Amino acid sequence: MIKSAKRLDTVQEYYFSKKLREVRGLVAAGKPIINMGIGSPDLQPPTKVLEAIQGSLNDVSAHKYQSYQGLPELRNAISNFYKHKFSVDTNPENEVLPLMGSKEGIMHISMAFLNEGDKVLIPNPGYPTYTSVTKLVGAEPLFYNLSDATNWQPNFEELEKEDLSEVKIMWVNYPHMPTGTDATLETFKKLVAFGKKHHILIINDNPYSFILNDNPISILQVEGAKEIALELNSLSKTFNMSGWRVGMVLGNAAFINEILKVKSNMDSGMFYGIQKGAIEALHLSDSWFSEQNKIYEERRNLIWELADKLNATYSKNATGLFVWAKITEGKKSEEVTDSILYDKDIFITPGTIFGSQGEGYIRFSLCVTSEIIKEAISRFK
Repeated sequence: MIKSAKRLDTVQEYYFSKKLREVRGLVAAGKPIINMGIGSPDLQPPTKVLEAIQGSLNDVSAHKYQSYQGLPELRNAISNFYKHKFSVDTNPENEVLPLMGSKEGIMHISMAFLNEGDKVLIPNPGYPTYTSVTKLVGAEPLFYNLSDATNWQPNFEELEKEDLSEVKIMWVNYPHMPTGTDATLETFKKLVAFGKKHHILIINDNPYSFILNDNPISILQVEGAKEIALELNSLSKTFNMSGWRVGMVLGNAAFINEILKVKSNMDSGMFYGIQKGAIEALHLSDSWFSEQNKIYEERRNLIWELADKLNATYSKNATGLFVWAKITEGKKSEEVTDSILYDKDIFITPGTIFGSQGEGYIRFSLCVTSEIIKEAISRFK
């Protein structure tokens, strides 16, 4: 009998992989399921982006292996995007690396910088992939708690009490998923100082900056941040291109080169047409964001109405693609979401999949039409 690798003993199948299988089963059984669990944009990518990929297919190089570092035009587009949107200067030659989605970047960065037994600071609640990848490479998660009491910002006093001697990486994710809380420049300054003090690589995962957010910021705006920080970003949420798998990592040339050593042994370059489409997306004017946000704002208002039906409370200052809501005191997140799924045929994400600090919360996705949200609301009358 061939046994699986021991590293798989440290992880489980991703929650959404399992739960969506159950949801599909309910749909197959004739249940009118409304899926409000997943952050996969239902809106279409920009027309110019679709035209760009279509128009590229007959180019001479379209179907060949591509550079591990991406097309120079794509790196330039990413660099210019960061300059225009965040006032961050980067050298497109060696400080920008396109990725097949930022999720790939989490694995590549972890493989590039973590040894077995190293420790990794991971937000609780936070994106589950930080934990699973940490375990897969043989490192040890060290969770730092976020809470509503500190507006879901790191508590540096508590962090300083930890034994940080073996910590190599700290994951942060602002605007924060799942809570939708924005970082402040002050938080980023503290993170950079913290990383320098303890020789910890700080990585901000930043795919939600332009969704319902009037003040997008990057950790790389902080003076000296490149000495100790990387930033991941993605076109998935901002441009409705989640299936395209286009992400990026930015930072100093030495860090990027180490990540490239891993990446160049893992793939053979991103499809040419996808890169051409990504270039077009990054050149779009600000009107794209304002038009998208009009749609998301209408949806969010309706989601708030739905949350009210559940006696759940939420912050109206949150940004991003989700609404994070606190349920009635004493109730359990998964019990509430399962009850809604089986009784009302609505799939909502329990906060506990993001960590123990998510207990008592549920998360709604804005990736459903206003009409469908209204239908969900009607099921509670």
